[in-house]
Amino acid sequence: MVKTISLYSEIPANRELRITVPADVPAGSAAIAVTISCPGPSTPSTFGDLLKSEFFGMWRDRADIEDSPKFAQKLRAESWKRPS
Repeated sequence: MVKTISLYSEIPANRELRITVPADVPAGSAAIAVTISCPGPSTPSTFGDLLKSEFFGMWRDRADIEDSPKFAQKLRAESWKRPS
């Protein structure tokens, strides 16, 4: 039996939730999947926001990386490769 139940809740400060399933769900072993969808920023991000973020220029002072754009491109290419 596969049953989908949608629940909506506020996440408390202690990050603990208690879930009570409907009575028609049989007792016993179950696989439970939890999807957490958090709202994004209230206003769209701008390029200026990116420039102010900790991500912009994060490799700037690394002595072991001579060309950071090339390094980032290599990381992206490697992450998209499929295993043989």
